[in-house]
Formats: sequence, C-alpha cells, structure tokens
Amino acid sequence: MKQYIEERTIEIANYIIENNATVRQAAKQFGVSKSTVHKDLTDRLPYINPSLGKDARKILDVNKEERHIRGGLATKEKYLHQHELG
Repeated sequence: MKQYIEERTIEIANYIIENNATVRQAAKQFGVSKSTVHKDLTDRLPYINPSLGKDARKILDVNKEERHIRGGLATKEKYLHQHELG
C-alpha cells in the first residue's frame, strides 16, 4: 500500500475519533469521497493499526445506529424552515 494512503487513513481515523465525526464530515474535511473514507476505515485501517481501527469502528457503529434519527431531524428542520418562509 502506498505511504500516502496509510497516512491519510490514520489521519481520517484520528479526526473521526477526536471529533466524533461522521463519514460525511470526514470526507468533506479531507476532500475525498465517502466511499474512500469508508474503505480506509473498514478495510485498510485494521491492517495498518488494529487498535486505532477498533476505536474508529466504535464511532462508525454508533453513527450507523443514529443515522435514521439524524435524517428525521434534518427533514423536520427542513419543513419547519419552509413553513417559516411560506
């Protein structure tokens, strides 16, 4: 694996752990796709740094469990905002 990919993978993992960030937030922060972030964290990180991989996995799992709630809140906010304008 190329050195820059390993470095990016570790940087993304640290960012997600330190900021309790989502895959989307990390992708935006690092200028890569959500797919790249996901592949880095789920496929590459366990081989590069297993301990860091476990910590990042915990955050990803929590985010996965909460995503339906976030989506509902975002939709609610959208319609409340539209109602205020209308």
